[in-house]
Amino acid sequence: MVSFKLGGGRQAPPPSSPGGGRQASPPRRPPLRMETRRVTSFDGTEIAYRVTQPPFEGAKAVVLVNGLGGPYLAWRAQIEYLADQYRFITWDYRGMYASKRPSPDAPDAYAVARHVGDLEAILAAEGVRHGSLMAWSMGVQVALEAFRRLPGFAANLVLLNGTHRPPLETMGSLPGLGRLFPPLVALAARAHTAAARVTRRTIGQADAVTWLRRLGLLGKTLDGEVFAELVEPFGEVDLEAFLRNLRALGTHDAEEVLEHVEVPTLLITGDRDAFTPRALVQSMARRIPLAEILVVRGGTHTTALEFPELVSLRIERFFADHGF
Repeated sequence: MVSFKLGGGRQAPPPSSPGGGRQASPPRRPPLRMETRRVTSFDGTEIAYRVTQPPFEGAKAVVLVNGLGGPYLAWRAQIEYLADQYRFITWDYRGMYASKRPSPDAPDAYAVARHVGDLEAILAAEGVRHGSLMAWSMGVQVALEAFRRLPGFAANLVLLNGTHRPPLETMGSLPGLGRLFPPLVALAARAHTAAARVTRRTIGQADAVTWLRRLGLLGKTLDGEVFAELVEPFGEVDLEAFLRNLRALGTHDAEEVLEHVEVPTLLITGDRDAFTPRALVQSMARRIPLAEILVVRGGTHTTALEFPELVSLRIERFFADHGF
């Protein structure tokens, strides 16, 4: 296990300035240079995905696998840091952001395996047969399922703040929540219209980052400007599709995949991640034959956002060490 902080090198954005009361809305960040494209998936669902231009001919592809509700902008620091070396591809899960809902809109249409089918359609459209799978949160389960269903694609895995098991069964701070998960999701689905209004109103508050830090859901080093960029698109999420994805995620288990991951794998987590506790990630690392692990002191479930320089440098070194 490795746990350290790194200074020097490329500089992370400066932290937001402290102060009491409400803060003025931070200025918008410059657009991230990614082209939006669309593909029709295996079941007719229209999927939106985004690509960067290859920095040179033959540049290797890194597939960014999002968290549930996390927009592609969550990867800004890693894309900007590594865009001179790699080609990046990412996509919006079905029903989320710019991707359409599947039709018919049945519960199993959001299963993790369906997201892998969407990825397969994207890779075919882009002519990509080999690359890295870099995943965050829910994306870790999607990436492990992709490793199982797309043999030979992954040159390596980079897994951030995620689990191989149904996620709400692994939350260290709320034992037993997994048993309550199905009825809670069903209740939220029935109340999704009101919930959407509350969500959009709440994330619009300038001091939202303050109370999320107090709850331990965000670290102190997370830049306020970064947070504002991420929550703005989430306010327009189709909450019913979000909940259908969440329900499907709650039934997914990649337990049997771990021992078969015979490619270099980097696991990154924070020692304050309440959703995927450090002990869980350490147990995953012990079961994956070629695993390395970085535990970031002070990191929560958004470690890559809170420590963008450290995480990006570690990923760069991991790729270099393994000839990718």
